[in-house]
Amino acid sequence: MRLSALYMPTLKEAPADAEVISHKLLVRAGMIRKLTSGIYTYLPLGRRSLDKIAQIIRDEMNAAGAQEIVMPMVQPGDLWKESGRWEAYGPELMRINDRHGRDYCLGPTHEEVVTDLVRGEVRSYRQLPLNLYQVQTKFRDEIRPRFGLMRGREFIMKDAYSFDKDMPGADASYASMYEAYNRAFTRLGLRFRAVQADSGAIGGSFSHEFMVLALTGEDTIVTCTRCEYAANLEKAEVRYAGEICEKGECPPLEEVSTPGTHTVAAVANFLGVHEEQILKTLLYDADGEAVAVLLRGDRELNEIKLKNLIGATSLELASPEQVTKWTGAAVGFAGPVGLLGVERIYADEEVLRSTNWVAGANKDDAHVRHLDIDRDVKLTGSADLRTVTLTDPCPACGGPIEMPRGIEVGHVFKLGTKYSEAMGATFLDEGGKEQLMIMGCYGIGVSRILAAAIEQNNDEFGIVFPPSIAPYEVALLTLGAKDEAVVAKSEELYQLLSAKGVEVLLDDRNERPGVKFKDADLVGFPIQLVVGGKALARGVVEAKDRRTGEKTELAVDNFEQAFDEFRSRVLDGWAL
Repeated sequence: MRLSALYMPTLKEAPADAEVISHKLLVRAGMIRKLTSGIYTYLPLGRRSLDKIAQIIRDEMNAAGAQEIVMPMVQPGDLWKESGRWEAYGPELMRINDRHGRDYCLGPTHEEVVTDLVRGEVRSYRQLPLNLYQVQTKFRDEIRPRFGLMRGREFIMKDAYSFDKDMPGADASYASMYEAYNRAFTRLGLRFRAVQADSGAIGGSFSHEFMVLALTGEDTIVTCTRCEYAANLEKAEVRYAGEICEKGECPPLEEVSTPGTHTVAAVANFLGVHEEQILKTLLYDADGEAVAVLLRGDRELNEIKLKNLIGATSLELASPEQVTKWTGAAVGFAGPVGLLGVERIYADEEVLRSTNWVAGANKDDAHVRHLDIDRDVKLTGSADLRTVTLTDPCPACGGPIEMPRGIEVGHVFKLGTKYSEAMGATFLDEGGKEQLMIMGCYGIGVSRILAAAIEQNNDEFGIVFPPSIAPYEVALLTLGAKDEAVVAKSEELYQLLSAKGVEVLLDDRNERPGVKFKDADLVGFPIQLVVGGKALARGVVEAKDRRTGEKTELAVDNFEQAFDEFRSRVLDGWAL
């Protein structure tokens, strides 16, 4: 491709609404343009990188035995009502009506559609296992689209769905997809980690997220420095130390005046105790019912753990009005003794390992001392409900943990029979008996990978693309559009590289050298070749490795061999 004919509108400045580096660089490098909030047009360079990402994913999916199909973007609401997700999915589901007033949605995912397809076609165990996938545009009505391609309302995704006759088969399908994802992300040139994850609105019993490691990642992951344990922050387990307190002597409950102390820190300071001695009582509205949660004052509740424990579809922190109704006091004075209309009280496991707590008295400007949970509180249950901290040991081996940032780019789920049971996806087994299909689903954010790769690979000059997904592998810069020898040699090298199957972009514009260098660095082509009059007079072409900045000279008389050796060094550097 000749740059003089390419639509590559680069910019010197990033748009004002671009917050993260990938958004800034994708716009500046002429790869995307914003249409409206969370919705983007992909320009030629962006489209080329997306196609390369999708092709690598297709290669690995096909190698793992999955078969590609294309399902409709517009989905009947009746299917979502049948699965139970029409309401459960929430406001992110883009709902529409046809002229007859019938409910439809723009698909954020396709479990319902693929289950409907398979239940109408697959009747015998002989037709299983089956794994179908697609690469398609998806829609989610994000409340606050942000970070460019990282969190948009329209995005490109690969989603696959497996159907098996039994659990061992489903486990094998899951393992196959897990390994296919590892191969794909390795080929994409990404530094990533597979971590245990919560299944969320998709459902199912088990899942892993694939995280690209980047300082700007939205997610925190928990990894062990000693073993292979890795989980996202929502899923990470706490390894509790000590034994559960046995019934013992604790002084009688005592009410104390604590005027104006609405926070844990304020209470601790006023009473002269440590924050870890305070029992924090959090109140939630769970599907319309009041729920109280107890945890140590210096800990944070993991709402996903609580939601999973109680099986809630909706979980909202109680409003000030609800707090007053349930406690008889203002926010900041809630405690587990004497709550009004709160039937369910859950405790984090950690608080059962201590006693003699300070807690809210459910009365304005008052707390209680010497609270003993076993004696004073009627618990509904207890579980691991708090968020992991860096001081916690690894739940698997007890070793130290780290908490790096990551960007989720893939997710694999064991769905079990969640959808097949709800939608009647059955088959006849070897004995002619009807059985439910065991399902799995597997997603990769194709457009998000483009952003994540840039978040992980950039410098002060622009993008540093992994060779496998760069829009072009080589930028061939002609310095001196009026120098016939330079133009002729540039054309000769362009034809030579193209014939070798190398993707090369010839910058034949009548622009100053500085403009060409800046654009090549900005877009991040892995290899830059520079044909200039002075170097050519010495019989060489200059070459640059965009990742390391290494520059070398390639002899014109032995160009093909010299280029192959330089290219191998560049690719080997990425393989590390």
